[in-house]
Amino acid sequence: MRRTVRAVGAASAERVWQRYVRTACWPTWAPQIRAVEAGTELRAGMRGRVVPVVGPRVDFVVEAVDHEARTWCWRVRVGPVRMRLWHAVRDRAPFGAEAELRIEGPAPAVVVYAPLARLALRRLVSQGSGGRAR
Repeated sequence: MRRTVRAVGAASAERVWQRYVRTACWPTWAPQIRAVEAGTELRAGMRGRVVPVVGPRVDFVVEAVDHEARTWCWRVRVGPVRMRLWHAVRDRAPFGAEAELRIEGPAPAVVVYAPLARLALRRLVSQGSGGRAR
């Protein structure tokens, strides 16, 4: 199954992209992520794990990163469940940015993950610091 989610916000596309490429930033805008065990900046071939707030760790491999186009793709795995996620960040006229995520995987996993992803993208493109509210 494939599903695409998007969010538009006041943060600049460059700021949004920097929040994406710096893995230490992920927990500040993705409320489902507690930590990331990986290199500090996205690069093709990078392997790591996402430590969720709830549930098992998620292994991942970054397949591609295009800094100029502000796109990246990765594969994630939790046990037997495998998904592929494509990310893009675009400028939004007259200001702000749009973040887009295409999710591909087993229907139950995609249906469960899409609302969490939408919330995370909204936080990613917001003008604020993206700090986690607890």
